Amino acid sequence: MIDKQSPIPIYYQLEQYIKEKIEKGEWQPGEIIPSERELAEMYDISRMTVRQAVNNLVNDGYLIRRRGKGTFVAAQKIEQPLKGLTSFSEDMRARGLEPGTIVLSFEMVPASEKLAEGLGVTEGDDLYEVRRLRLADGLPMALETLYIPVHLVPGLTRDVVSGSVYEFIEKEKGMIIGSAVQTLEASVARKVEAEHLKMKEGAPVLLLERRTHLVDGRPLEVVKSVYRGDRYKFMIEMKRGGS
Repeated sequence: MIDKQSPIPIYYQLEQYIKEKIEKGEWQPGEIIPSERELAEMYDISRMTVRQAVNNLVNDGYLIRRRGKGTFVAAQKIEQPLKGLTSFSEDMRARGLEPGTIVLSFEMVPASEKLAEGLGVTEGDDLYEVRRLRLADGLPMALETLYIPVHLVPGLTRDVVSGSVYEFIEKEKGMIIGSAVQTLEASVARKVEAEHLKMKEGAPVLLLERRTHLVDGRPLEVVKSVYRGDRYKFMIEMKRGGS
């Protein structure tokens, strides 16, 4: 497997071998992998070379270290294409995962100047502010805060937001959700975010902000989400137009 005569660095060959075993399902999420010493002996390479390959795979999210226990295969990242407008619940079900929600807070707050501008309301108007922890098969995936004008969706309750808000709006309120604009950026988890998402403070996260409109153009919501960087990735399909 390791070709020492190849111009390809040995650490990179080992990385690809480990990635292949993970992607083929030979090494399952949560399974411990051989120690650095064992890998070095198996392939007659130095432990420093093994450590470099393992470090790279930890940084890329394929492996995770647990102090005093060893190195394990990390849970596979959920991939969400950045096209089409779907809810978190719809995304999870499409991947065969059971969505879940823990409502951390549900209250009415006055619209700030920035939120009023984004939601087409007057500063000080009542907004629902909902903070939710979104789960997939019981594992925390994202910490979400959403704002919806109270006058637009009367009757929203804590019970409703414990499920899919989009389903309630479309099926119960008869509104049609039309479009959204999303921004995405990299960041690190702050203390509160890390506590809810069960990760270390300072670990990589993805920040997503979505502004959603109904089909008639009325602003519906502003959503700010913090996704675990080690469990979620976004995919963008791009096409080059002819000139």
